[in-house]
Amino acid sequence: MSSTELPSVPPTDLAPKAAPVRVADGERLTSVGLPGITLKVRSRRPAREGLPPALFVHGLAGSSQNWSSLMLELDGVVDSEALDLPGFGDSPPPDDGDYSITGHARAVIRYLDASGRGPVHLFGNSLGGAVCTRVAALRPDLVRTLTLVSPALPELRVQRTAVPTGLLGVPGVAALFTRLTRQWTAEQRVRGTMALCYGDPSRVTPEAFRFAVEELERRMQLPYFWDAMVRSARGVVNAYTLGGQHSLWRQAERVLAPTLLVYGGRDRLVGFRMARRAARAFRGSRLLALPDAGHVAMMEYPETVAMAFRDLLADITSSGADRADGAAEAAESVTQGS
Repeated sequence: MSSTELPSVPPTDLAPKAAPVRVADGERLTSVGLPGITLKVRSRRPAREGLPPALFVHGLAGSSQNWSSLMLELDGVVDSEALDLPGFGDSPPPDDGDYSITGHARAVIRYLDASGRGPVHLFGNSLGGAVCTRVAALRPDLVRTLTLVSPALPELRVQRTAVPTGLLGVPGVAALFTRLTRQWTAEQRVRGTMALCYGDPSRVTPEAFRFAVEELERRMQLPYFWDAMVRSARGVVNAYTLGGQHSLWRQAERVLAPTLLVYGGRDRLVGFRMARRAARAFRGSRLLALPDAGHVAMMEYPETVAMAFRDLLADITSSGADRADGAAEAAESVTQGS
């Protein structure tokens, strides 16, 4: 992508200094340096020693903050960490500029390998759901269970309300959108995003709305804000076109980990009709359908999502269906290519 396809941004050394990232009570944010990337990791202090590790991966335009409510609900159940993907949240861009699904999956794998926390209970939303699907298929040894909230898996008939997001990855569209919306305030942008992502935007508290506005204002000061958005959107679109063994649906069929699928009946970005196809693709999966939820059920109904995960955890524990050991053996025969 040429520089002319992106909105004009100031050089890094001339850009305004971004405000600190918000960290909720009980959370901490740490920086982890890995080959080619630096990741910011949000975590909660474990309620007790010996809890199984969990890792949460956000969606397009999101950050690790998207998981704070669910992490709080799962306090005492898992040892929670949430990543800011490269270029999002407080993580700087990747050195190679790779924002593809494979590039983001590689970042997650590098972190899990370096931290030694695997196998983990892996959670993903939207873009993060596609990323986690690829991670679970390529490295089953790293994934104990998989929970996907409105995963961005390929659809033949994309919802009309999702088209503008997909168009963001088309050359020139981001620059045009920026020109057309130059006068929009952060409050207007956040209201538009919440109208798109929430089944019922009125559920958002005034405090949560204020925090979202502050975070958007912070991120829009970053010189790579639009680049990360555009290239990641293009990565999702490109993943929709891949066939054969690289297809996300083919990789979903290869996932060994017990899987919980969460879909919202009012999702304007991922079609609710895709829930049935996903339930067929992920072997032995269970489906949580929330008729009133939108695209971010873990933010709208964290208690319900947490309850469904606890049920999954209880079932695999009581039945001995936790296949981490078997997955580790299977990983020896799985290539780590994209």
